[in-house]
Amino acid sequence: MKGYVYYSLGEAERNRGFIDDLMKNASGIDIVLMLIVDGEEPDRDADFILFRNRNPVLSEKWETEGFRIINRAEVNKIANDKLKTFELATLLGVPAVPTRKAESVRDVPSFPVVLKTIDGHGGNEVFLCETKEDAEEFFSRFSERRTIVQPYIESCSTDVRVFMLGEDVLGAVKRTGSKSFKSNYTLGGSVEKYTLSSWKEKEVRKIARALKSDYIGIDFLLLPDGGWMLNEIEDPVGARSLYVTHDFSVAEKLMEYVKRKLKG
Repeated sequence: MKGYVYYSLGEAERNRGFIDDLMKNASGIDIVLMLIVDGEEPDRDADFILFRNRNPVLSEKWETEGFRIINRAEVNKIANDKLKTFELATLLGVPAVPTRKAESVRDVPSFPVVLKTIDGHGGNEVFLCETKEDAEEFFSRFSERRTIVQPYIESCSTDVRVFMLGEDVLGAVKRTGSKSFKSNYTLGGSVEKYTLSSWKEKEVRKIARALKSDYIGIDFLLLPDGGWMLNEIEDPVGARSLYVTHDFSVAEKLMEYVKRKLKG
C-alpha cells in the first residue's frame, strides 16, 4: 500500500516529529508513506493522501482526480468555515455558539462580542471586543477577509477538544486558557485528559457520522451549568495536546485506521 501525507512547506517543518511518527508506524504495517509539500503532485498509483492542510480547493482537485483523501474535501470545506460549522450543528440539533456573518460594526448587536475570521485557526484571529472601538479595529485589520460575530459566552476560558477517528472517540482533552479567554494549548493554555459522558459521546459521534470524517477535532465550550456548546471543528487537527495527555501514539492509531478503511 502506498500513500502520501501532504503539508504546506512551513507546516511540514513545524510538524516534523508527527510526520516521522506517521512514517515509522506506516512502515510497520507495510504502508509506504511519503511527504509532499506545496507545488508537488502525488503519483497516480497512490492509494491515499493524508491531507494535512486548510485548502479545500486543492483537496477537491485531488479528490476529483480519483485520489482517496483523508479527510475528504467536504470535511475540509466545512471545518474551515465557522459559519458552515454552525449551520451543520443546527441541522443536527447539536447546541452551538450562535454564529452569523459580520461585515462591519453595524452587524454587531451589543458588547461584549467575539469576532473571528471565518477560516482562521489556532486562536490567532479570534478577538474579544468589549467596545465599538475594539470592533472597528478588528474590521479594519481584517477588511479583506470574511468575518463572523458570536456572543461572548462565559466558559471560564475552558473548552474540550474531542479527537474523532471515524465515528469513534480517540481521546478528549480539557483546555484552560492562561491570561486569556482563549483556551488553545499552542497559545499557552493548560491541558488535561477529559472523559466524555455518554450523552456527549453521542453528540460527537453524530457530528462525525454526518461529516463522514476520518480524523478531526471537535471543540466545545464548557459551560458553568455542566452543558457544552459546539464552537469549532478542526481539520486538520493538531495532536500535541493528545500526546501530552494520553499514552498512545496518535500516528499509530491513524495509520492503523487508514489500513482498515482501505482494505474494507
